Amino acid sequence: MRRLTKFSAVAAVATLALAGCGSSDSSGSNGGSGGKPSANKDVCKTAKGDGPKIGLAYDVGGRGDQSFNDSAYAGLEKAVSDFSATCVEGEATDGEAESAREDRLRNFAESGATAIVGVGFAYADSVNKVAPDFPDVNFAIVDGFDPDKTPNANVAYLTFAANEGSFLAGVAAAEKSKSGTIGFVGGVNNALIQGFEAGYVAGAKAAKPDIKVEVAYIEESNLKGFNDSAGGKAAATGEFDKGADIVYHAAGNSGSGIFDAAVEAGDGKFAIGVDSDQYLTATNAQKPHILTSALKRVDVATLDFIKSVDAGKPVTSYVTYDLKNDGVGYSTSGGFIDDITSDLEGYKAKIVAGDIKVPTAP
Repeated sequence: MRRLTKFSAVAAVATLALAGCGSSDSSGSNGGSGGKPSANKDVCKTAKGDGPKIGLAYDVGGRGDQSFNDSAYAGLEKAVSDFSATCVEGEATDGEAESAREDRLRNFAESGATAIVGVGFAYADSVNKVAPDFPDVNFAIVDGFDPDKTPNANVAYLTFAANEGSFLAGVAAAEKSKSGTIGFVGGVNNALIQGFEAGYVAGAKAAKPDIKVEVAYIEESNLKGFNDSAGGKAAATGEFDKGADIVYHAAGNSGSGIFDAAVEAGDGKFAIGVDSDQYLTATNAQKPHILTSALKRVDVATLDFIKSVDAGKPVTSYVTYDLKNDGVGYSTSGGFIDDITSDLEGYKAKIVAGDIKVPTAP
């Protein structure tokens, strides 16, 4: 049974300062680390190499979101180390005009950046507009797509089978649930985040066909849904109040509020993180309530793209990261799912073999 509730954001959240967390660990699906706090929180201020110059354009929430922005930064850090690269950074703000994203990318290119990464699908239009003006600069978009269906020759669209990682999160939630009800909170109700929901529900139903799944979205279209911890907390609290004992989020920086909701819900209530291993960046109060995280290896994709530019063979067009190439997966930090990892690996093997087709839409 799929129950859908829609929440409006409770309060506007100020744009986060660039207090970074990241990881250069490239471990695979079990216990992957994206999001581990970095020893060097300002790599672009200290990098002085003669390798490629990288421009990293963060989405709303910026560095410090403990999610996909931080994961991209982790890939950037490793690239600076591995390829003697230098870098510049910029961050989107809530409700900014499309022209602001374009200006950010143009400024990177005009400052000499040779590899520019837009973190998040919201950069699709701006990259599409700017890339043709700089044919010698290589662009990439995380969760990217080409808006007019004619991919630019100097753009890589880095996509992730987040539905596959979410399927395993759904299996974990269903197998560990004691109430028979679990939840999902999305930041924005769009096709990308619906893919997380679809995989999660499918995995839960595969493990326990009679499981109930509560579904909520913080925002219908406003991207501030990814940077609204109060809205995330309200949505998750509503699901815990309806009997859910585990809630999975695909809500960016709003996930911090979802973790807080799990803490306040009490013993036996859990949240599932997303994109990076969020147990590693959680507070001490939150850690006992983070069951696992569905990993989306934005750090690996970012590093792979920069590596291709450094080698003089830049990746272009669509590149998919999935369970088969460990581009998505799950974390085991905290030990809460140690007893079911064999089940998760079994489902993973069936997905990789094509025996299970994971849906991309609810």
